[in-house]
Amino acid sequence: MPMNNFVPVIVGTDLNAYHMAASFHEAYGIKPRVIGKVQLGFTNYSTIIGEISYVENLDDAEVFVPALRDYAARLITDPEIAGKRLLLVGTSDHYVRLIIENAGPLSEYYRFNYPSEELLNALHVKDAFYPLAQQHGLEIPETHIHEVGQPVEELTGAISRYPVILKPGNSVEYYRNKFEGQEKVYRLNSAEEVSGVVARIADSGYRGSLIIQDFIPGDDTFIWDSVLYLNTEAKAEFVNFGQVLLQEHEASAIGNYTAILSRFNREVMTQLKEFLEAIGYTGIANVDLKYDARDDAFKVLEVNVRQGRSSWYATAQGHNLAGYLVEDLVHDNRSAECAFVDKEVLFTVVPQYILKQYVTADSVREDVARMIREKKVRNPLYYRGDKSLLRRAWLAVRAARYRKKYANATWSKDL
Repeated sequence: MPMNNFVPVIVGTDLNAYHMAASFHEAYGIKPRVIGKVQLGFTNYSTIIGEISYVENLDDAEVFVPALRDYAARLITDPEIAGKRLLLVGTSDHYVRLIIENAGPLSEYYRFNYPSEELLNALHVKDAFYPLAQQHGLEIPETHIHEVGQPVEELTGAISRYPVILKPGNSVEYYRNKFEGQEKVYRLNSAEEVSGVVARIADSGYRGSLIIQDFIPGDDTFIWDSVLYLNTEAKAEFVNFGQVLLQEHEASAIGNYTAILSRFNREVMTQLKEFLEAIGYTGIANVDLKYDARDDAFKVLEVNVRQGRSSWYATAQGHNLAGYLVEDLVHDNRSAECAFVDKEVLFTVVPQYILKQYVTADSVREDVARMIREKKVRNPLYYRGDKSLLRRAWLAVRAARYRKKYANATWSKDL
């Protein structure tokens, strides 16, 4: 089969979508097609994308499937595309869920690698995930599950110490019930604060579980990240490990990492690989962890059933995410061995002056300075294959705004 006998179709227009587009273009010289709902600067001005199709309410299940099928039907009538395989890649939890839930009708046109709907729910619905993780020997923070509508006193009475982190057990349902002051993650310092947030969430109409966890102390550098690829036979082909240097510090964007320093920990990497293989996982996985210095343990926070917006650092290490999908789904070529990645790279989507000013932990400052000196810093937003001058101008404005964004942020100041 010819090397480029496929066309990537990326769902979404955000930073994650651009990273995947750059990965496909870098590896194969192919310009992916993008379908999304909102025009965003990350992808809008790019010269490495073949076309962008905008669909109103694409994130609505009743719109999503017909739109994706119609889009595929149109693509395969193009003489340049006819006969090629269409690879479907989601870039958000919601889009990935829609792909998995509608795998039947979508697989008539597209190839993709995601876990089953049953496994998706076991990982994304947190009150199912944490017992599953413990069952397989992974460490997690002290966790309490609260069903909205149940007496909040039962919850606050069970919490042994503060502060705690509160987040929805089902993020998709949570964001369907908008309310003022809605945050992705809440950090709360007392029973009164917990009760207040639970009441606001209940008033929004959300009826699901809330996850309340012991807040593991430490700044952004105590957060860790791992990316894995498990092929369609549920065998891991690579696993990496990275230390987060910075994350976005706006309340609505907490958990979006802006800088990661690659690391190596064979024990933790092996645990994650064996866990995902044991549960029959397939596809790209992105695992969030936090190091707890109180008991010297890496504790798993969640498993994302897709690449994260910062997962491109695996590509920078020589393990192109797009390449793994293509080899598996197009060329039917799967590796019997798992690569434990140990190549140094400093991934960032913020300017280097932000790294120098806000990465203050003694344990990493010297490494950051060394990586900058050795020119091992990689920012995929400035992918050399993208020749758009408009996009470069947009990136310059975006970079300048980061000075104000971090200066005004409050998330990190009282860690």
